[in-house]
Amino acid sequence: MNGPRVFLLDDHEIVRRGIREMLEDAGDLRVVGEASTAEEALRRIPAVSPDVAVLDARLGDGSGIDVCREIRSAHPEIGCLILTSYDDDDALFSAIMAGAAGYLLKQIRGTDLVGGIREIAAGRSLLDPAVTQRVLTRLREGSTGDPKLATLGVREREILRLVAEGLTNRQIAGRIHLSEKTVKNYVSSILVKLGLTSRTQAAVFATKAGR
Repeated sequence: MNGPRVFLLDDHEIVRRGIREMLEDAGDLRVVGEASTAEEALRRIPAVSPDVAVLDARLGDGSGIDVCREIRSAHPEIGCLILTSYDDDDALFSAIMAGAAGYLLKQIRGTDLVGGIREIAAGRSLLDPAVTQRVLTRLREGSTGDPKLATLGVREREILRLVAEGLTNRQIAGRIHLSEKTVKNYVSSILVKLGLTSRTQAAVFATKAGR
């Protein structure tokens, strides 16, 4: 089999096993190595030369983002995909700066993970250019506009923009590959942070704020 070669880094064996089985079921992906710690990954990844390294963002002895930074520096031909349980805009920014080609939440569907690995193996990026640009602009220039916007994370701002476009939770979920329940929770959090009580108010706020 000559398909993409994949390395898995996650400190939970059951997670690695589940991802491995999912990727092997895809037929064209081959898991060539695994690690449970950052130290182990930094030693094993260069030895097996994968096309894509799937890296857990948070580890007991460090971060998959740090692993990404070191691997990309020494082996730029290896694509890195950060897989995380946390939607953290600071981590997203760090992943972008570390050279990651993708940043996905573990809540995504298995088919999306498989597709994402194939995209990265083909040399493409999974990072939404709009999200990437917002993160870089915000950190370069500082928060602008309504100060309440500064309380929102990158994912929350993205969802707020889609609410302003008139999309339903289900439509937003399909657009950004999250569950409808997760989007609903985000919307509730956005309303609380902005001191609003309805989606209509949120849409008006977003429009006035220039989002």
